[in-house]
Amino acid sequence: MSDRRVAAIPVQERGEVLLDARVHGLMVEDRKQDAAGAWAHVRQGVLTRLQQAQSLLPGGVRLLFIECYRPPSLQRRYFEEYSDELARAHPDWQAAAIREAASRFVSPPEIAPHSAGAAVDVILIDHHGRELDMGTRVNASSEESSGACYTNAPNRGARARTNRATMGSALPIAGLINYGTEWWSWSFGDRYWALQIQQPAALYGPVELP
Repeated sequence: MSDRRVAAIPVQERGEVLLDARVHGLMVEDRKQDAAGAWAHVRQGVLTRLQQAQSLLPGGVRLLFIECYRPPSLQRRYFEEYSDELARAHPDWQAAAIREAASRFVSPPEIAPHSAGAAVDVILIDHHGRELDMGTRVNASSEESSGACYTNAPNRGARARTNRATMGSALPIAGLINYGTEWWSWSFGDRYWALQIQQPAALYGPVELP
């Protein structure tokens, strides 16, 4: 996300509303729950694609969403907190280096897919609701996981490799793309998506929950 080409992508806002995924057949876990219910919302076009991805999974396997929409103010807080953590760990780094490193795992607030209602953090569960082995926890940093948070990291176990491949076969068919430093992070319609699939503009920009 620190790539200047991402920020340079214009937005041709579709103006789609944010919808609560929970009332449209999708499962959203409550660890990121907020009073306004923002964490369970996505844009209408994203919701349709998530429903399609769910239908493409093998029997007995479901998507479980950890976090969807994130208000811009919360995104800004996350980015600043991670930047401060990196600054403490690397006191010799210049501000530009800290921003670039932070952007690999927390999107800058002005371009964040979550704040556009375009991104989801997602895992797989079985028919009993048990989380499948994905190799790391959601939001594990590169430092914490020794790089295993990268989608195609070589230090994944066999089960995690299989489960990531299962998720990675359904979501792209539905039109979503993965952010390669975070196996759990998928999006549609944001600036990063537009850059990756060579679209002239993003479909969604930052939005506030009504």
